[in-house]
Amino acid sequence: MEDVQVVAMLVRRCISGDAAAWEEIVQRYNRRIYNICYRFAGSADDAQDLTQDVFIKMYRTRNLLVDHFRKTKQDRVTDSIDSAPSEHEDAMPLSEQIRDTSATPDSRVQSRETGETVHRALQKLSPELRESVILRDLQDMDYKEIAHVLKVPEGTVKSRINRGRAELARLLQRTYRQVM
Repeated sequence: MEDVQVVAMLVRRCISGDAAAWEEIVQRYNRRIYNICYRFAGSADDAQDLTQDVFIKMYRTRNLLVDHFRKTKQDRVTDSIDSAPSEHEDAMPLSEQIRDTSATPDSRVQSRETGETVHRALQKLSPELRESVILRDLQDMDYKEIAHVLKVPEGTVKSRINRGRAELARLLQRTYRQVM
């Protein structure tokens, strides 16, 4: 899980017009957005185009926020960056506050191979089942949100997810048996 405070700081800097913060957001999230687009599109070229579209729309939204920020600047009361740190911040050295979450090379390879296997199996699902499973299981959206996004009843979403998961499990079991 990413440090929410770091992301919040980046967003605040971005909204205040800091171009470097925008670049960092793009660098930080480009791969994740691309992977989501790739799962839906199934093609690298389409995923790249969709990723670019996502960031263009985000940039336009950013510009709206920057304009709003500038218009309301004098109305805001902000915390000073130079304020004295709290006594708790000094309690533990920074090196101990940051955990090493890097995976071993073997686990990275295994994770990548598993992801590729799941992606290939997802591509074999019908588009309706694939979208529902991706939105629920990979994007962690709830049924109501998915129903809104897909413009279908919530019961249809639940049915698609159930059928999609069952089909995905069947495909993955078949793949696993072929490897063994």
